[in-house]
Amino acid sequence: MTESDIVLLDPADAWNLMESDPSVLLVDVRSDMEFLMIGHPTGAVNVPWIDHPNWTVSADFVPKVRKLLLGYASDQALSQHAVLLICRSGNRSMDAAKALSEAGLGRLHVIKGGFEGPLDEHHHRSSKAGWRFAQLPWKQC
Repeated sequence: MTESDIVLLDPADAWNLMESDPSVLLVDVRSDMEFLMIGHPTGAVNVPWIDHPNWTVSADFVPKVRKLLLGYASDQALSQHAVLLICRSGNRSMDAAKALSEAGLGRLHVIKGGFEGPLDEHHHRSSKAGWRFAQLPWKQC
């Protein structure tokens, strides 16, 4: 699998994929505080790509996702299992998808616009693109 095999999906298409196949794994790669305080897509599992206290790439990101996938598929089938990745706007999830691709994991999809989308002209998010802008199911703690 190469970086070119990573598929960009609109949020609504990602939700439809999840609805049609309950075995799809949706991984929210934002920090645990973003996941809890800002909210997250319904059905998402939080595996931070970068998190506190050091704000560096997590050395155990790929093993954690592999472990989650083993709940859905055999080790031999991991390369065929659909994995959706989401972050705030799409950048971290693409980096995480590249790492998973290098490890040979899953049919990888990055959700365009992420959870909150890009900043608008007033420096607000969720007003132009993303999961929340598409009014898809989400939760907040």
